[in-house]
Amino acid sequence: MAQQPSRRQYRKQFKMDDVELSLKSHKTTREIADDLCISPNVLYRWKGRYQASKDSAFPGTGNLKDAQAEAIRQLQRQLRIVTEGREILKKAFAVFTGKTP
Repeated sequence: MAQQPSRRQYRKQFKMDDVELSLKSHKTTREIADDLCISPNVLYRWKGRYQASKDSAFPGTGNLKDAQAEAIRQLQRQLRIVTEGREILKKAFAVFTGKTP
């Protein structure tokens, strides 16, 4: 069984530069994709995402949008507080009942 080749990953800035080049250039998207050694379909997809929302077009791996990242931080904070409270209650239960948690 042959292994599938891994997918190439591109940095956000690379994608943005390529899309801006394709938008400003007199060349076709296919010609630019050939010059950059990427698939024309990939460049068309990048263009669509970029034109839909320029600033948040390519969040990348692990880089969440600001609102999502803030929501996750708040949930993590709440989880930490609840976990600490539970540990305190376990210890208090052990002290008052003489049992180990």
